[in-house]
Amino acid sequence: MARITGSYPDDLDLLIEGAVEAGVFGGKSDALREFVREYFEDHENERIAAAVALYERERITLGDAARLADVDRWTMRDILREHGVELRLGLVDEDDAAYEVEAARELEFDDEDSSDEESRVK
Repeated sequence: MARITGSYPDDLDLLIEGAVEAGVFGGKSDALREFVREYFEDHENERIAAAVALYERERITLGDAARLADVDRWTMRDILREHGVELRLGLVDEDDAAYEVEAARELEFDDEDSSDEESRVK
């Protein structure tokens, strides 16, 4: 888990302390994690912008970007194209390969269409 340090107004610190003392949160870190999580849940555009920026700077993979943006990989590819970001093709690691295998297994093919296609080819 990453650590960040920062400063915020005294009144906000008092509210967080009060919430901790009231049992709303287990500690200040819990409160801040919850605030950030809720922010990104409520602000889809900002969540997507963050994922696009990280992918564009080659800090994360397509799969990571999709997970952070809370979309599937196909949608993330479209989002990246819309933002003019060049896709990096190819599998990055075993997790990336496993995701692609699982996605391929979930594909459904209509047997009727494939037999019609075979008839036309013959």
